[in-house]
Amino acid sequence: MDTRKSQELFAEAQRLLPGGVNSPVRAMRSVGTDPIFIARGEGSLMYDVDGNHYIDYVGSWGPLILGHCHPAVQEALEKTLRNGTSFGAPSPLEVELARKVIAAVPSIEMVRMVNSGTEATMSALRVARGFTGRDRIIKFIGCYHGAVDSLLVQAGSGMATLSLPDSPGVTKGTSADTILARYNDLDHVREIMAAGGEQVAAIILEPVAGNMGVVPPAVGFLEGLRQLASEYGSVLIFDEVMSGFRVAYGGAQERFGVAPDLTCLGKIIGGGMPVGAFGGRREIMETVAPAGNTYQAGTLSGNPLAMAAGLAMLTELGKPGIYEALEEKSAWLADSLAESAAAGTIATCQNRVGSMMTLFFTAGPVTDFGSAKASDTGRYAEYFKHMLENGVYLAPSQFEAAFVSLAHDEDNLARTAASAAAFLRG
Repeated sequence: MDTRKSQELFAEAQRLLPGGVNSPVRAMRSVGTDPIFIARGEGSLMYDVDGNHYIDYVGSWGPLILGHCHPAVQEALEKTLRNGTSFGAPSPLEVELARKVIAAVPSIEMVRMVNSGTEATMSALRVARGFTGRDRIIKFIGCYHGAVDSLLVQAGSGMATLSLPDSPGVTKGTSADTILARYNDLDHVREIMAAGGEQVAAIILEPVAGNMGVVPPAVGFLEGLRQLASEYGSVLIFDEVMSGFRVAYGGAQERFGVAPDLTCLGKIIGGGMPVGAFGGRREIMETVAPAGNTYQAGTLSGNPLAMAAGLAMLTELGKPGIYEALEEKSAWLADSLAESAAAGTIATCQNRVGSMMTLFFTAGPVTDFGSAKASDTGRYAEYFKHMLENGVYLAPSQFEAAFVSLAHDEDNLARTAASAAAFLRG
């Protein structure tokens, strides 16, 4: 596979950008290779600057459920672009997308558009603190909620990939009010709340963890957190930046039937454009400025391009049979990988929720960050390179999800399964 142009670009990028990238996991250090520079995407495929093409299971880290350059999204963007990119003033598209999000997500009664998932979680925590008058928050080890200072404590995603427990520049004071809990360990959360639940403003988590690899919630875990939050007057926040509109049209809260007080959403509601949102119970959201006193603002929030792309995306996802098709494709691929793994000698464990999945290189089961970290990351690096050389683009980290899109056809899935089988069966 010729990657000379990518190598040349990376050499130049390292002189211009920290580590040669604009987000750490893209550097591919944990899989022992250099990044591939992508020129374009179409459907299920990405094409690099050297002309190689790959079946893409990253999908811009989740939002491209329809695949790259879907006609409805492209048409919406092109039409909107003729009228302007940003006004710094309200536009009708903001109202339309808000109406659609509120209709789709069970717990959201009001919503505020922002520009990223990080901004959504940061703002949701501020609102929870303002609403409750409390300072402390509970987060779960291995859950990543963006580059928010108070949440960069034993986070997943790129933090797990780089083996950093936290980050320089995050002060002790900033993280002092962050309490760490074990994912899927309800008894641990009960102990924390019994010791000081009256001081806890919020419990924040990914209802389906995706940033330690995919880890589904244990039976009763989300329900137990809902009960504890209600009992102690804390705000339950679901970070559905990854799972929202991915595991079901109404997100994980629809799939598992548990309603949080606040929900954070991300790139899916912008059709892959930079966007985020947080929303929830009306009485909480009415504390946000200018309706209330808790300040949050953003010059580009609700910009027309992101709103138009999001409307097109959610309209397509709301059509009959969409999630059934996603489930069928994802289940077929997962079953094929499991069959190949069972026939080989390499220890693996696979977790899947809807069209999100991770093949862990450990015997498992993987139920939390500790069991995920038992994975053989060296073996994953070998697997990643093997798949890349066979034209399959996976996340360059053991601790991330693979995403199946509606654009993946039978040939894509069969080729992926065959490439994986060659590695897993030895």
